Amino acid sequence: MAQQRKLVQSKRGWHMMENVKRTVKPAALVLSNKVNNTNHNTRVDVKESVRGQTIFIIQTIPRDVNTAIMELLIMAYALKTSCAKNIIGVIPYFPYSKQCKMRKRGSIVCKLLASMLAKSGLTHIITMDLHQKEIQGFFGFPVDNLRASPYLIQYIQEEIPDYRNAIIVAKSPAAAKRAQSYAERLRLGLAVIHGEAQCSESDMADGRHSPPSVRNTTGHTGLELPLMMAKEKPPITVVGDVGGRIAIIVDDIIDDVGDFVAAAEILKERGAYKIYIMATHGLLSADAPRLIEESAIDEVVVTNTVPHEVQKLQCPKIKTVDVSMILAEAIRRIHNGESMAYLFRNITVDD
Repeated sequence: MAQQRKLVQSKRGWHMMENVKRTVKPAALVLSNKVNNTNHNTRVDVKESVRGQTIFIIQTIPRDVNTAIMELLIMAYALKTSCAKNIIGVIPYFPYSKQCKMRKRGSIVCKLLASMLAKSGLTHIITMDLHQKEIQGFFGFPVDNLRASPYLIQYIQEEIPDYRNAIIVAKSPAAAKRAQSYAERLRLGLAVIHGEAQCSESDMADGRHSPPSVRNTTGHTGLELPLMMAKEKPPITVVGDVGGRIAIIVDDIIDDVGDFVAAAEILKERGAYKIYIMATHGLLSADAPRLIEESAIDEVVVTNTVPHEVQKLQCPKIKTVDVSMILAEAIRRIHNGESMAYLFRNITVDD
């Protein structure tokens, strides 16, 4: 008897379910019912038997991140206790991925979330463009980190007139590897924006500055550690010639658009006549649509890993690239026991 495959979607995963459903056949849909009680607790009821079956949970992450995470955990645990054989989470945008480093006396929240997902019953995750590829090491089960770059590169080639006259821009030195990968594939030049008004994330990796406690000073050995000089950021500048070019800034996440707006302004000053932003995950929080609309940015292109229909209505400059087909193909291949290598062909560690 052939093993069955079933897809579970929460309300939050519905926006990309239709394309997945067309590709993944046969598949039963909507196995569970999520109920929010008056006390704001979430309850999930599995409506049919899943014993011994492989279940795919499709969960996108909207603005209410923590509620979406709890829905996913409760749904996975409900399927686990219903004796599902494999529970595979399809999470196009993995939340808290920026909190994957120790900062001051904080915590590595991404590692905590990985542990919670494993405890809930998930046995495999399909995601896209993790903020840091090393995040895969936080999990004790397989993680397929798909890439959106082939779709974004195709958009550049098909939708940007005269893209041969473009230059790929990294908005910070930290984003240079990703930008270089795009530049090499498109046979274009590369520019890097250097210098910031505030400290970058890498500078905040460990910022514990408290004086030593009394009990430590009483046993002082006379050892003096070398004093690390504070970094001084240079004025913002562009390394590379963007004059008379189309500037295409690439990144993985666009959330707080302040850095992108500042980058667009400096690129305009240096002679770029058109500015595009390309990113996988369009979180577009707070008043991002208004800032984009009022800025020198001509177009922001993101994928549909995160729902952003409201932001598109507020800002016509925001365009969407559909990546649901690669997620559907990943589901099909995993279910049929096929190799995933085809989905990673010509993909390097810098993509």
